[in-house]
Amino acid sequence: LGKTNLDEFAMGGSTEHSAFGRTSNPWDLGRIPGGSSGGSAAALGAFEAPLAVGTDTGGSIRQPAAVTGTVGVKPTYGTVSRFGVIAMASSLDTPGPMARTVLDTALLHDVIASYDPLDSTSLSDAPRGMAAVVRAARAGRDLSGLRVGVVRELDGGEGYQPGVVDSFHAALHLLEEAGAQVETVCLPHLEYALDAYYLIMPAEASSNLARYDGMRYGLRVEPAQGPVTAETVMAATRGAGFGDEVKRRIILGTHVLSAGYYDAYYGSAQKVRTLVQRDFAAAWDEADVLVSPTAPVTAYRFGEKDDPLTMYKLDVTTIPANLAGVPGMSLPSGLVDGLPVGFQILAPQRADDRLYRVGAVLEAALEDRWGAPLLSRAPALPEAAPGQGAVSEEEN
Repeated sequence: LGKTNLDEFAMGGSTEHSAFGRTSNPWDLGRIPGGSSGGSAAALGAFEAPLAVGTDTGGSIRQPAAVTGTVGVKPTYGTVSRFGVIAMASSLDTPGPMARTVLDTALLHDVIASYDPLDSTSLSDAPRGMAAVVRAARAGRDLSGLRVGVVRELDGGEGYQPGVVDSFHAALHLLEEAGAQVETVCLPHLEYALDAYYLIMPAEASSNLARYDGMRYGLRVEPAQGPVTAETVMAATRGAGFGDEVKRRIILGTHVLSAGYYDAYYGSAQKVRTLVQRDFAAAWDEADVLVSPTAPVTAYRFGEKDDPLTMYKLDVTTIPANLAGVPGMSLPSGLVDGLPVGFQILAPQRADDRLYRVGAVLEAALEDRWGAPLLSRAPALPEAAPGQGAVSEEEN
């Protein structure tokens, strides 16, 4: 067992905001491994571990999986216990399994998905048996009768890297060959999902991180000058203990929750969340699963997205599942400019088995096309200084 790196308090999409230093992508050590669960994804992609656990608040399992050529699943909210996970946004946080194959991910899912009385949001009927679903799907390779809905609002557009959508549609064709019926589905309120998320998430984070006050536990920093009071200790501790991105989200969340702004921002965002949930509920009348690219771009170079707003916009494809509480999977669908891209599958609440059925059939079809799993096509990792996470060909 080992602790993998992540963005500080899971706030980030690149693992550049970690207090322990950045993590590199095994496909290119000069690029990000995604985030916030970038360390988990990088460890898998570098063959340092066969299984990993991440947390997904707005895509922090699926996006790292996409840019490292691995598999990541955000289960139905409440089916994997949050007990022991440091809370960021309690209504969104979802621990989940990560691995190099759909079957390995399913095996881990079956172990960690269960009811936990220590988590007040835990569901008593967490779906199990995912590994059996994968084995049956790979054996039969038949999706006849399955309705696959392509989310129109996430099928390309501004901000999508050329080639990402092409890879997505090539994978769609394989699902059709397996018997699936592919149609376009509209979720009209998704255009507001990103804005709603970046009001709800920092508001909940601000509330959750208020416990780090320098007095009850953990870090304590006393002011260099002036009186030592609760207020001055709290200010000094939080100023020294939180990184810039965490401070940015706390400030935003505190503002959103402040008197005079609560209804205008936080209250309105929750109304949008309800509309997004209703969009998904209506979509399940038209489709058994929904699909889209997992991320609009491949792994970018360190420092390339130094503007917070630019980085936030990269979550546009993954955030809707968290707002709706539905399960989602990312699996590799190919390479664009030599870097992995991901294919995202979404299913209704408690229907996590559909992710694994579709994912297993698609994975098998892609491996037939490639002749081997995608990770076998990764370039040999170059020599790296100790601690960079590179492995030799022999170890690989």
